[in-house]
Amino acid sequence: MHPGSRQGYVSISFVGQGSGNYNNSKQWRRQSCWRKWKQLSRLQRSLILFTLVLLFICGIASYPTVTEQFRGLTDGEQDTDTNSVLRPITPHVLPEPVKQGHPSLPEQLSQRKLSNKRGPPVLQNRLQRNGNTSDTAVEDKAADNKKKKNREEEGFVSWRGAVIDTDKATESIKDGEKEDSPAKQEVKLSKEPEAGWLKAVQEAFRHAWKGYKDFAWGHDELRPISKSYNEWFGLGLTLIDALDTMWILGLKEEFEEAKAWVATELTFNKNVDVNLFESTIRILGGLLSTYHLTGDTLFLDRAKDIGSRLMPAFNTPSRIPYSDVNIGKGTAHPPRWTSDSTVAEVTSIQLEFKELSRLTQEPQYEAAVAEIMNHVHKLDGKVDGLVPMFINTNNGQFTHQGIYTLGARADSYYEYLLKQWIQGGKKDNQLLEDYLQAIEGVKKNLLQKSSPNGLTFVGELSHGQFSPKMDHLVCFLPGTLALGAHNGLPADHMDLAKQLMETCYQMYVQMETGLSPEIVHFNMHQGSTRDIDVKLADRHNLLRPETVESLFYLYRFTKDRKYQDWGWEILQKFNKYTKVSSGGYTSINNVRDPDYPSPRDKMESFFLGETLKYLYLLFSDDPNLISLDQYVFNTEAHPLPIWPSAA
Repeated sequence: MHPGSRQGYVSISFVGQGSGNYNNSKQWRRQSCWRKWKQLSRLQRSLILFTLVLLFICGIASYPTVTEQFRGLTDGEQDTDTNSVLRPITPHVLPEPVKQGHPSLPEQLSQRKLSNKRGPPVLQNRLQRNGNTSDTAVEDKAADNKKKKNREEEGFVSWRGAVIDTDKATESIKDGEKEDSPAKQEVKLSKEPEAGWLKAVQEAFRHAWKGYKDFAWGHDELRPISKSYNEWFGLGLTLIDALDTMWILGLKEEFEEAKAWVATELTFNKNVDVNLFESTIRILGGLLSTYHLTGDTLFLDRAKDIGSRLMPAFNTPSRIPYSDVNIGKGTAHPPRWTSDSTVAEVTSIQLEFKELSRLTQEPQYEAAVAEIMNHVHKLDGKVDGLVPMFINTNNGQFTHQGIYTLGARADSYYEYLLKQWIQGGKKDNQLLEDYLQAIEGVKKNLLQKSSPNGLTFVGELSHGQFSPKMDHLVCFLPGTLALGAHNGLPADHMDLAKQLMETCYQMYVQMETGLSPEIVHFNMHQGSTRDIDVKLADRHNLLRPETVESLFYLYRFTKDRKYQDWGWEILQKFNKYTKVSSGGYTSINNVRDPDYPSPRDKMESFFLGETLKYLYLLFSDDPNLISLDQYVFNTEAHPLPIWPSAA
């Protein structure tokens, strides 16, 4: 009886060489490999196949890139303006054809490589310089500028859902002049910037206005990516906010079509809730400013209408106004979730209502807002002149005490203390005292320096603990301090203004896109490698005006050209990363990612009402173009006249 076969037993017999049956041919090896392949599990075979396919695809994709890079190396010394083949990176979505020239592929790859690997540049160690302590630079900026000069003004950045292009008109080539390389144009502009830079702002405005006119005419805000609009109050917010900008920029055709809409279409007799603060600074302020600049009573009549409709907000037990007003029904209420108003909102409507009383000779407007300032002046809860962020409309007391900031919900309180004092002919000493005390409170409690480069910044105080958090909104402060110094306040205010101005500029240049995030945190620990950190949720840019606003004030009072240069850099970055080819500009989600800044599909009205206006005034060398000895700007950049002093 034979024993049962043993499972797993394999019998192998070897044949001697002499038999002639040994085969070392490729066919035998192929059969052997196939047997081994079949012995692999299904998962192993799938992984190997996937890897091979992936390697094949990568090889195909990289082949033209490698070829072009070698071609770029051999042609590197040639002029980029020759008739070489241009191969732009194909965008994911192309809502509009891009008609202008694009940089060659090696150039774009070089740009992508730089932007992916370069972190925020490190400031050079500061040297004490006579007469100018704010000329610090980014360590690698000089090297980057060499590489970027030839591409700074051309090409486009393509995102999912948008094409953002840079209009070569911003390079401001003089009529009839042969087009040089962007590097040469930049040199020319730095020597004689005014005419070209002013034209660039006009072109930026026209491009933004085109988007608004084509896709959002008569509505509140443009959504440039989706070519639609957003409604906030339903009152043509962007159009009204931009009226005086068009007048100042000399855009007569655009102004006249907007004026026609105000005359025939604008009505405030609507059953709609509006925010008291926003409608005051944007609509009432915009109409009053346009009236003063043009002398056209159409705008004064509309200002009277909206001003009277906002008055129900002041009918509260404490006379601290509600945040929301129904301008059709004549009713007002606080937000649904609280009975509080923010301190900034209730103390930043005074310039407009006071001016409305002066023009109409109706005292109730000024009386309502002056009562708020008198009330806040006497309130407990301040820390060295610094106010909390909220105030209750029922009892008139500060709430949520313990947090003190010059950012959101408190910022314009400090701005309006100074500007009301200036507006009224520098007579109200109570306003001046509150302002001076607050600035000393900032110095004592909120002012610190970063590490390693010692940037002066304004943080926050939270329940006795200092936080190195600074909103971009705080960048209004350098301009406000400079304005105070210009009006006779302590000279060290101007020194502080210059230091903070440099910090706000660094908030732009230390980002990969060259645009500031909404909020930054400064490093204060010894051994820090960079001054600024940005949290993921704070990386958006809303096209805000505060930094260019302060640049305007600093240039007006110092005539230091570097402030114009900084403003020009910022305008170029807006054109590069936020300009939408079909019209308009968009806020973006990520200033740290130049390859995909992630558009938010919204153009705030203040981009036309403030940002472009301040850039134009910054680039102008005419001190009488909205003279700061004759006008004071409200917090939405609408100039209102300084009242003549009594004899």
